[in-house]
Amino acid sequence: MSGLALLGLSVLLGLGAGAPLCLSRQLRMQGDYVLGGLFPLGAAEDTGLGPRTQPNTTVCTRFSSLGLLWALAMKMAVEEINRGAALLPGLRLGHDIFDTCSEPVVAMQPSLAFMAEAGSCEIAAYCDYSRYQPRVLAVVGPHSTELALVTGKFFGFFLMPQVSYGASADQLSNRKAFPSFFRTVPSDRVQVTAVVELLHALQWNWVAAVGSDDEYGRQGLSLFSSLANARGICIAHEGLVPAAGAHGLQLGAVQGLLHQVSQSRVQVVVLFSSARAARALFSFSIRLGLAPKVWVASEAWLTSAQVLSLPGLAQVGTVLGFLQRGAPLPDFPSYVQARLALAADPAFCASPDAGQPDLEGHMAGPRCPQCDRISLEDVSAGLRHHRAFAAYAAVYSVAQALHNTLLCDALGCPPRAPVQPWQLLENMYNMSFRVRGLPLRFDANGNVDTGYDLKLWVWRDPEPELRTVGGFDGRLQLQLPQMRWHTPGNAVSARPCPHRRAALQQGLPHLGGAGGGGGRPQALGVHPAQRDLSPRTLLQRPVSQCSRQCQEGQVRRVKGFHSCCYDCVDCKAGSYQRSPDDLFCTPCAQDQWSPDRSLRCFPRRPRCLAWGELTVLLLLALLGLALGLVLAALGLFVRHRDSPLVRASGGPRACFGLACLGLVCLSVLLLPGWPSPAGCLAQQPLLHLPLTGCLSTLFLQAAEIFVEAELPPSWADWLRGHLQGPRAWLAVLLAVLVEAALCTWYLAAFPPEVAMDWQVLPTEVLVHCRVRSWVGFGLVHAAHGALASLCFLGTFLVHRQPGRHDGARSLAFAMLAYFITWVSFVPLFANVHVAYQPAVQMGTSLLCVLGILATFHLPKCYLLLRLPAGNPPEFFLGGGPGSASGLGGSRGGAHDPATSPQCTQT
Repeated sequence: MSGLALLGLSVLLGLGAGAPLCLSRQLRMQGDYVLGGLFPLGAAEDTGLGPRTQPNTTVCTRFSSLGLLWALAMKMAVEEINRGAALLPGLRLGHDIFDTCSEPVVAMQPSLAFMAEAGSCEIAAYCDYSRYQPRVLAVVGPHSTELALVTGKFFGFFLMPQVSYGASADQLSNRKAFPSFFRTVPSDRVQVTAVVELLHALQWNWVAAVGSDDEYGRQGLSLFSSLANARGICIAHEGLVPAAGAHGLQLGAVQGLLHQVSQSRVQVVVLFSSARAARALFSFSIRLGLAPKVWVASEAWLTSAQVLSLPGLAQVGTVLGFLQRGAPLPDFPSYVQARLALAADPAFCASPDAGQPDLEGHMAGPRCPQCDRISLEDVSAGLRHHRAFAAYAAVYSVAQALHNTLLCDALGCPPRAPVQPWQLLENMYNMSFRVRGLPLRFDANGNVDTGYDLKLWVWRDPEPELRTVGGFDGRLQLQLPQMRWHTPGNAVSARPCPHRRAALQQGLPHLGGAGGGGGRPQALGVHPAQRDLSPRTLLQRPVSQCSRQCQEGQVRRVKGFHSCCYDCVDCKAGSYQRSPDDLFCTPCAQDQWSPDRSLRCFPRRPRCLAWGELTVLLLLALLGLALGLVLAALGLFVRHRDSPLVRASGGPRACFGLACLGLVCLSVLLLPGWPSPAGCLAQQPLLHLPLTGCLSTLFLQAAEIFVEAELPPSWADWLRGHLQGPRAWLAVLLAVLVEAALCTWYLAAFPPEVAMDWQVLPTEVLVHCRVRSWVGFGLVHAAHGALASLCFLGTFLVHRQPGRHDGARSLAFAMLAYFITWVSFVPLFANVHVAYQPAVQMGTSLLCVLGILATFHLPKCYLLLRLPAGNPPEFFLGGGPGSASGLGGSRGGAHDPATSPQCTQT
């Protein structure tokens, strides 16, 4: 409303002269169909709300400008419909508006009057009310949830349509309990959902929730608690602002509530309460010096002049909340001005039309005596933030339902019997209608969804300005650059300063700092701390969290009862953080891996002992060395096969043993590379069979030496015949067959298989030949181990014969080399990483071959190369005087030792 209009209104009202008004006479208007109206035009004094001992009338003395504006919005809508021809051409709507005094006991009196039979003041008792015609066709109101819960059941019994412009409790959506209840405001569930989405979007998960001690506050808190918990928002403290009562009792209760909010260390408080309770809470908060916080408001008090006019309100901090959207009513202030000007006109007040008989006066009392004593300030303050659209739309919804019931068109409404309320109700379910161009629709529960605007209080003198910083229409939209935060510090777990905390604990008003000097509010209503807020601080979003946000790859380990209080724990390798709200790390699948603090898992790459690895390349070089030496020794032995040295070493058996060593070298080529089922089965037989063949030839060589050196000549000649010739080869074949039988049993009972080991490597899957039985694996090694043991025992204890080649020592050292390599193999193979076990077996086999070569065959190769004809047969084969016979099979010496030169020993 412009200043010129307000000035004109003050002149018309004659406020300077203090002339009384007759505004209350305009609250009733006759018509073909009358709408009842329930509006909080006044409020009862606290002293009149004590326990009632008699069913008398509660006196309403205080004036409510918002209630009057809602009533005038209803009156303006009725007059517009009567002037127009779109909805009810040829018909006239009337209205009958009563004051509820914001008390259920008061609201029931006009409700009974509405249900009185037309033309009388009595409610008749019938078994069937289908033909009952009450005084009104429908009821607009009441505004509060607490009153709607009472009147809704009463009107629901008669199926009287009731359209509320402010009762938003979700309980009223219950069609069984409230079959005739509709409303032009969204349900609290929508508003609470918007609040929860706001907290979640701004990452405020540690909040306090406070409500008024009435149906609106209690149900709102219950709904908020359930929805907040579902989104991971923790309520540090939940409390109720007590209803108005004894001042001392209310001070103690509010003081305790504010103390709990302060101790909970929250920066954000959700206040779901009536305007009356919000004013009481803020007044005590300012008095006790509570640290500024972010207050998330419910629609009931966000624009209430009762709260906005509180002195020192800027000290509470930042206030924001959701406000229902609606079509603008630009002509409403001028309409209010015209109605008040008419009420101040003595000629109108004295006219017969203004003095219509009030048949319900003796039953419901005066409609609004305090409306005749209003001031300019009362009305102008309410008009700044008026929310009249919901009451205005409620009238249009009833008119649209009546239009549909009467089947009206542009020519008029067909004549018919008067419409009864329950008939009107049938056309209101799922009904669509338009109000000032805005499409609205009642859903199955009687609710409309108009969406919300997010409003932020921007502090101005003398009252804050409401700035739109977002909206909600099923999805939250935020305009973060438009937000300004009036909460100094903007830090997590902010505590009140010591002098404020002392004021809270002692119940004394804080006289300095927040409260201003001497307890007086600041002149401009600005908190001293807020004067020091820089633009950068105003843009910095407050933080309200019990614990810091965990970093990527960390999960929350909850402490105590609240899921928002936690320690951050790193996800170890092999697990990952699936979502930011996870309480436990999610293990990776078997074929995946992850590093520490990972957000996802990665596929494992297959790994085996590859040919290109450095270890394998070194072993291949060792293999080349060993195989080259074996082939060189075999070539020398074949070339000098008729020499005494080769004949003394076993002749063809020595060549066979060298060939077996070559096969042992070649068998290790099965160990590196990609494993295959056939390769896993062939690894052990191809290693152990040639090794057994080599050791069996060495065993026969050791047996010959032992028989020659340790047994009497008669026994030696007999045994020598069994250790030479075809029988010797039969012994070699027998040893190989025994080893083959062991390998066959091992492969049949415990066949090695290609296995994928997911545990041994952190980022890869190891593909290897898995040994299924270590006992069977040891028995396969035991056969040639027994041969090596017998060979060592047969040569270690042999006495050296003077003048003869000492073959026993080289055999003993060869067996020692065998034992050293394979005994070292056992602990090394058991403790090395599984990925390198094939390399250990490969290296052990090659070292065993090199050990036998270096101790037994290579010294003989040296003699064959350096002294090919310098050693007589008697030195290697015997046969001279004193000898039993030649070891190589030639009896008698071909040379005289006395004339033969001495051989060189190495």
